[in-house]
Amino acid sequence: METRKCQSIGYVALVVRDYDEAVEYFTNALGFKLVEDTPLGGGKRWVLLAPPGSVETRLLIAQASTPEQTARIGDQTGGRVSFFLHTDDFQRDYREMLARGVKFCESPRDESYGTVAVFEDLYGNRWDLLQLRR
Repeated sequence: METRKCQSIGYVALVVRDYDEAVEYFTNALGFKLVEDTPLGGGKRWVLLAPPGSVETRLLIAQASTPEQTARIGDQTGGRVSFFLHTDDFQRDYREMLARGVKFCESPRDESYGTVAVFEDLYGNRWDLLQLRR
């Protein structure tokens, strides 16, 4: 008899220039909550952020510590959308994000799967704000 697995993605790492500026951006511009900020020594920190209502996946902020990591800030996926921020009310969140200065790369559009608009974070990483059709 096969036992059922239960897995989830716990953390997704995002390489950033500076912990504090990233926390400031994600909490103020995107409305994320700071879940954890633990010093690890040597200037490193364990920083976890989550969108409102999220209970599983967390964004792990990783401050670049090598030239190779620094070179990838803002373009971890070669210009593709890297992150998909799901919402239960696209228009509400779109308006709030615009008011907080979030840079959208396009106007909202309706697709077969839902309403979506691409935005860039503080570093230029591309995200979808997405309300899926149910």
